[in-house]
Amino acid sequence: MDLGTGNTSTLVVVALGLAVLALALAVGGYLRVSRTAARHHSLWTGGEKDLVAVLSHQSGQIVNLHAELERIRSQASRTRGDLQQSLRHVAVVRYDLSGGTGGQLSYSAAIVDDRGDGLVVSSTQARGESRSYAKSVVGGASEVTLTPEEQQALAAARTGKGAE
Repeated sequence: MDLGTGNTSTLVVVALGLAVLALALAVGGYLRVSRTAARHHSLWTGGEKDLVAVLSHQSGQIVNLHAELERIRSQASRTRGDLQQSLRHVAVVRYDLSGGTGGQLSYSAAIVDDRGDGLVVSSTQARGESRSYAKSVVGGASEVTLTPEEQQALAAARTGKGAE
């Protein structure tokens, strides 16, 4: 079968054109894959090149993060409970027992936790004598009668208004 010189030249030109087109498509594909790989390079920080291995590793890290989050939540809950029981609400009321002549040397201080449990400490100063008292407080009340100054200190400590 004789194709002739013209047909052979045409076939060579067409084959050469298809080869150039195929080469251009191959280079374009390579560049596209290279750009995609560069954008996703952060996925392969562990040296893995297999997407399944990368996703498996990421999934494991997520499980570990969830476990760590639960540990932190548990710790925060325990800390919150400890904080509620800490004696952190304090108020002091100063007063004068001698009717304005001795200065405000007497005081009552209330120290309670979030539930109102704690104590009231009072020190009274009068001519030649000094007395100190400590009274327990449970739920914002005492089994022993509180003086008006002690009640004021306790109320201020429970409301956060810190008297004085």
